[in-house]
Amino acid sequence: MVRNEIALLNQETIDKIAAGEVVERPSSVVKELVENAIDAGATAITVEIKDGGITLLRITDNGYGIPKEEIPLAFLRHTTNKIRSASELLSLHTLGFRGEALSSIAAVSKVELITKTKDALIGSRYVIEGAKELSLEEMGAPDGTTFFVRQLFYNTPARRKFLKSPMTEGNYIQELLERLALSNPSISFRFISNGKDRFATAGNGNLKDTIYELYGREIASSLIEVSAEEESFSLHGFIGTPALNRGNRNFESFFVNGRYIKSGILSKSLEEGYAGFLMQHQYPFAVLMFDFADNGVDVNVHPSKLEVRFENSNVVYNTLLRTVHDALAHREDIDVVPVAEEEDEVIAEATPILRAEPFEASRLQSMKDSIVEQIHKDTPYEAQYKEFYENKRKESVAEEIVYHAPAANVGNPTIVQEEPVSKPNYEQASFFSEEARAKHRIIGQVFGTYWLVEYDGKLYIIDQHAAHEKVLYEKTMARLHEKTMTSQMVNPPIIVTLSTQEEEAFEKYKESFETLGYQVEHFGGKEYALTAVPDNILNLDKRQLFLDAISACVELKEDKTSELILERIASMSCKAAVKGNHVLSKPEIESLIDELLSLDNPFRCPHGRPTIIAMTQYELDKKFKRIV
Repeated sequence: MVRNEIALLNQETIDKIAAGEVVERPSSVVKELVENAIDAGATAITVEIKDGGITLLRITDNGYGIPKEEIPLAFLRHTTNKIRSASELLSLHTLGFRGEALSSIAAVSKVELITKTKDALIGSRYVIEGAKELSLEEMGAPDGTTFFVRQLFYNTPARRKFLKSPMTEGNYIQELLERLALSNPSISFRFISNGKDRFATAGNGNLKDTIYELYGREIASSLIEVSAEEESFSLHGFIGTPALNRGNRNFESFFVNGRYIKSGILSKSLEEGYAGFLMQHQYPFAVLMFDFADNGVDVNVHPSKLEVRFENSNVVYNTLLRTVHDALAHREDIDVVPVAEEEDEVIAEATPILRAEPFEASRLQSMKDSIVEQIHKDTPYEAQYKEFYENKRKESVAEEIVYHAPAANVGNPTIVQEEPVSKPNYEQASFFSEEARAKHRIIGQVFGTYWLVEYDGKLYIIDQHAAHEKVLYEKTMARLHEKTMTSQMVNPPIIVTLSTQEEEAFEKYKESFETLGYQVEHFGGKEYALTAVPDNILNLDKRQLFLDAISACVELKEDKTSELILERIASMSCKAAVKGNHVLSKPEIESLIDELLSLDNPFRCPHGRPTIIAMTQYELDKKFKRIV
């Protein structure tokens, strides 16, 4: 029903409307309260939820606490201790600053606050439900703050109806807390869902340890540390090896001045840094921290503060791309592939096998909790327990312990120490070194595609097509750098018709095409004449290759001529390389290996596929049951 008269809304309605802008779901509440705890100097934060945070959220921290006289003021709209004027927004280093969080949360839930400052003798308890104050009283409490948020959206049932399942809402909260833990490795985080510990971090300030505690050993053992310094910002963090890839961007984590953000510029730059190391539609693992000086970045772009605006986006883009590419290049990157054992499933039916990551976060937490419960109930992360946790974590070894427990004697397991899980060893003597090359034993070719080479207790398998692609690619790149690219004339010229977008892209990247060896003349209207092409595409469809290059240019959003060159040369190399199912002689494969030997990065083709993989003798012995 539409009313003609204009009226001032009452405060309760105003608060509920405002709450909708800040509190979308339980994770929104957790975000605001945990960020406030971080800003309050907390070194330990525990988040406990029930039913995905819909019925209960409890956030406990050991931060500064709130003085009793300021508690009611904190729940009013636009009250904050983070800023005093608009000019301070440009030099903001806190996570929250709008002053709407507590007011918005209290408007749509039942909130209980227990808090105490370090210099106060006694704490305070404050209860507010649906923006209505119910009580403010003194009570005994530890230093810090605890929030109980119950029955979220109890007074706005329409909004509650649009929440997802408790499991999904709980997953949103866990993802949020993982990002907060990554951006704050000096804070110990603990997350409990429906009475079960989901993860815990030690808070020792070591980012790699935090990654281990959140994602496990496989990811933590496949990291490459990166760093860079520019005039307006610094960059540090970890990226994953090419083998550590995913089918989406969920494992790309960017932080600007301690805040998790989403950025198309950073994602594109990161992925371009992996060009030639990852296959298409594969995405890397990365945890990258950007620290900007004042005025270098604007975080006040979007209400959720997930988006930022960089003062000089080109410098940021190019620095990240260069840093990632340099870190990946010049590394031994041969994947050691285990031989799968399908029989394990059959054996498991007769003999239960319990596999445990040594001292992984959940196991450590249960050990710590049992001690905490006996000695000092409900006060997690006291100094002595943090020390216990850290000492146990450091005892972790890079070996997998398998407990074989016979079905009739499960209570008394015997322990069998297995060989460490196979992982790429980037410190080993290079397979392509001159010293190693003399000891290679070429066994032969299988399926007309793969070459088998024995060396140093491993069986190396080389994909001749991927290897040849890489050799052709590197040769062409070298000629580009040395400016020795040559052209072959085309007579009669090849006439192509370009769309408006393609014309614009060609004019933008014309110099790159000329560097590659193309000579193109305008032929009238939208038609162009190819009078010369690169001299290494003799047996390829010259017209189609040029159009493919133009199509790739249309998608480019940055002035990156190197990107164009990389993509197009990769395409040329692929089409000119020897194919699979093509029998090569032993001298030919020896020549190919020798050419690979001379490359700086021979391990992946221009499209990111591996040129070579390895299997250990140990894995083969396991397959043939020489080792059980």
